[in-house]
Amino acid sequence: MTAQQPAAGITLQILSIVFYTFIAFLCIGLPIAVLPSHVHDQLGYGAIVAGATIGLQYLATLLSRPFAGRVADTLGGKRAIRFGLLGIAGCGVLTWSSALTLALPSLSLALLLGGRLLLGIAQGLIGVATLSWGISQVGSEHTARVISWNGIASYGAIAIGAPLGVLAVDGLGFSILGPALLVLALPALLVLRKRSDAVVVRGERLPFWLAFGRVAPCGLGLTLASIGYGTLTTFVTLYYLERGWVGAAWCLSAFGACFIISRLLFVNAVNRFGGYNVAMACMATEVFGLSLLWLAPSPPWALVGAGLTGFGLSLVYPALGVEAIRQVPASSRGAGLGAYAVFFDMALAIAGPLMGAIAVHLGYALVFAVAALLALMGVGLTLWLARHTGRS
Repeated sequence: MTAQQPAAGITLQILSIVFYTFIAFLCIGLPIAVLPSHVHDQLGYGAIVAGATIGLQYLATLLSRPFAGRVADTLGGKRAIRFGLLGIAGCGVLTWSSALTLALPSLSLALLLGGRLLLGIAQGLIGVATLSWGISQVGSEHTARVISWNGIASYGAIAIGAPLGVLAVDGLGFSILGPALLVLALPALLVLRKRSDAVVVRGERLPFWLAFGRVAPCGLGLTLASIGYGTLTTFVTLYYLERGWVGAAWCLSAFGACFIISRLLFVNAVNRFGGYNVAMACMATEVFGLSLLWLAPSPPWALVGAGLTGFGLSLVYPALGVEAIRQVPASSRGAGLGAYAVFFDMALAIAGPLMGAIAVHLGYALVFAVAALLALMGVGLTLWLARHTGRS
């Protein structure tokens, strides 16, 4: 039935669900740019603790993926999102409490870290649940569209939330963050109450690690491609400083803008040309963009390279995701989505230390060459998968 619906109607259904992804990532974006300086300057802790405060959320997200998949499969997407929104509200309460206890730095930091844990778990729950619920709502033939719109919602929310958080804290102080999270989470919970949940699919429930094994070939391709994203976001500023250039932030803007434009323009490409073909074309574009960053003689060329990297990487996640989710039964879709997301988390975890070690010995330009080589390996792996499965 869903295949015969007008495209606009399907898109509206998807948007009504990925709305919760937008809320979640808006809440993630609000504190992300102000927490490191707050922990360092206001609470008096060093750079390691400041970095760990940010990293704790992503670690919690990574570790919560099996739990998130199980909740989405057994209880349904609506209940999983509800738990996630409650986690965001809890993060708001703890962040607010942290702001009220600045005179006791150890207690304030402990409350802040507790909030980060809740926010990471909430990200894992909502990220998996919106995808699982959206695919169930519009049909598996629209998997790529659901993943694409979910990505647009998350990246767009981060792009809005980060500068908004800086402006809010500069104008009203750190204590505004906790109430802001509550103001976003509680109305979303009220809107969620009025929605009917998707029917829970009955059938085989794969253990998370079995689902992980089934999606691993496509997931490895995603990791090889996504290390380029982690490399760009982590090291482009230092790369610019090494070259004596200014305007590194524009590279991140170019990457984000081209990423979103690509998803909007080519949202139907996966269904037309197949997941493996789209993934190979996109990773090849990413290889070209990262190589251009490596060899850029001036900032404008680096800007073009960052844009091409975003344009290429944009559809890798949904393209390989379509092929990965085919490997698990519909009754274990949440487990499959959670397992697949782990490979993106792994890419971000690997990029920092791996490329940092390379930069120390070979300079910052070479990190983009290595990232391009890894993405090229992803092209080769995807070509092998396409031939192996007979869906090239």
